[in-house]
Amino acid sequence: MTNSDLLPSLLSKFYENQLALEASIMELSNWVEQRGSADVAENIRGALHTIDENEEFIKLTLAVLMAPE
Repeated sequence: MTNSDLLPSLLSKFYENQLALEASIMELSNWVEQRGSADVAENIRGALHTIDENEEFIKLTLAVLMAPE
């Protein structure tokens, strides 16, 4: 397997890690909000919005990179 063959798999693993981090950070923001820090929770969710905005592009690009030639 060449290095270029590994790139799509590596990017896919990075993407999976990103989604796992997003989910865990969202849980933390919910916890923070329940303890009365709604402003902090909203700031966290605002930062996570970037992940949501880029998700479809990342999924499509990974599909193209992993498609057989």
